[in-house]
Amino acid sequence: MVTTADRYRWHAEMEFRGVSDTYLDWAIGISRDREVLDLIERLPDVKRRAPLLFAAMRFHGAPLAPYADVRQWLIESWGHVEETARARTQQTNEAGRCATLLPALAAIDGPIALLEVGAAAGACLFPDRYGYEYVTPDGESTWLAPSDDRSTVRLRCEINAPDFIPTRLPDVTWRVGIDVNPLSFADADDVEWLRTLVWPEHTERRRRIDKVASMIREDPPRIDRGDATELLPQLAAEAPAGTTLVVFHTAVLAYFPPDARDRFEEAVSALDCIWLSNEGPGSLPSVAARVDRRIGIGSRFVLAKDGIPIALTGGHGQSYDGLTQHT
Repeated sequence: MVTTADRYRWHAEMEFRGVSDTYLDWAIGISRDREVLDLIERLPDVKRRAPLLFAAMRFHGAPLAPYADVRQWLIESWGHVEETARARTQQTNEAGRCATLLPALAAIDGPIALLEVGAAAGACLFPDRYGYEYVTPDGESTWLAPSDDRSTVRLRCEINAPDFIPTRLPDVTWRVGIDVNPLSFADADDVEWLRTLVWPEHTERRRRIDKVASMIREDPPRIDRGDATELLPQLAAEAPAGTTLVVFHTAVLAYFPPDARDRFEEAVSALDCIWLSNEGPGSLPSVAARVDRRIGIGSRFVLAKDGIPIALTGGHGQSYDGLTQHT
């Protein structure tokens, strides 16, 4: 049986090491702290994840200090932290992930209808509005930007080979999201929550949220509240004639119970669409199993098109390691 302590050790080694020293220290400290583990285990299983808990702590002013120094603050403030962890979800809504979706989207001819599952505030529904810099292992950079070149949001992604770099932006003519708890870039508390979800050391990602918020507030997307499996068929039917429907999601299925993941996979497979999934290997094991065993997935996501892996991607859109050409 996997314990809460085991999970925090996993978060420490697989998510935080080399990426966030603050969260690494907190996760290791909590994994050894029975009193705090007992508090965490009051939460529903899906609410015990370290990134969500740490964001709730910071939302209420936790000091960015070593765990030994923040521990007493956490115990004394647990009521507020618990309330926020129960009310909020880990809706990172990282626009940077568009850089890892773009190679697949740019390969689609003609107008595209985007339908995102787990859209949060909609930052990933605008892959055609951002600027991109792709950097190959030899340091060569390729830039892509909207034709009006007005985007203030520039996304940088390390890519393993020039052949995978897209040559154009997609033609998105319809965009809709689904979320059980939609957020809005027009709501100050929602924006602050999104900023708090960014790990402490990632200052550039926080700046990017502010830029994305300014852009999307001017043209907010439609995001319907509800269960994805139930809403998918009716929303898919609304996609305009003559468009290619693309159903996509990034870092969402980890929050679905296993039986709900199975129902979702059945629902999306029944649609006339292209299905892009960008998830951790444990969220879609049948997809991850198709990755060559000689390739270590590690903490990366598996990007798949219609269930076939096409790339391994950095969780925040920072890297793209293509596995096959997009056809």
